[in-house]
Amino acid sequence: MAQVLNAARSAAAIAVAGTLLAAAPVQAQGLSDMIAGKLGVRLGVTRIAPDVTSGDLSAPAFAGTKADIRSDTQITGGLSWAINDHFTLDLPLAAGFTHEIVGDGAIAGVGKIGEVKALPITLLAQYRFFGASAPLRPYVGIGPTYAKFYKARSTAALTALTGGTPANPTTLEVESKLALTAQIGATWQLAPRWALDATVLKTKLKTRTTLSTGQTLDATLDPWSYCVAVGYRF
Repeated sequence: MAQVLNAARSAAAIAVAGTLLAAAPVQAQGLSDMIAGKLGVRLGVTRIAPDVTSGDLSAPAFAGTKADIRSDTQITGGLSWAINDHFTLDLPLAAGFTHEIVGDGAIAGVGKIGEVKALPITLLAQYRFFGASAPLRPYVGIGPTYAKFYKARSTAALTALTGGTPANPTTLEVESKLALTAQIGATWQLAPRWALDATVLKTKLKTRTTLSTGQTLDATLDPWSYCVAVGYRF
């Protein structure tokens, strides 16, 4: 009887092992099917060019004391997920941009008064025209952007303008904001899995800069973003 039970147990163990081994390729194939043609990655270059409309620095300050923000270009990437042949979710990726803050208006000649790092965190819903196999596919997109500003630094020029001293310099802080981004672009198929992507984005963004003196400056940044990248689809 014991021999029969042992034989039955061995047969059951072999059957379970065989089932697991047979299921593993099926599961791997299922994951591959789920990813194939849907997940895309890209690597390229992005330039962010703020289109600034500056308010005046609050009192006490010279009338017409304004600021401008200069452009920056960085290596960037991105991930995309095709929901179907026409709708895609897209997540641009970047390590951050560094923008110089310069005097404008009544203080246009003072040059750099500070700098700030910016990380735009954006999720876009895209609609792609034409069929999935078309060599050229224009698209439009829209979605939220969280503009994270950090590591703001001032210069001696700002300290001098606002009555600070080398021992007690004026510092600044730029508020992070939620904004809306619209996009237009196109993808050119280079090979079955490779493509060239070019896109232009416009973000509607307002923020406030606060100095350690208590003074504030409101500005509409509304940056344009230009990106060219090479993409690969799994």
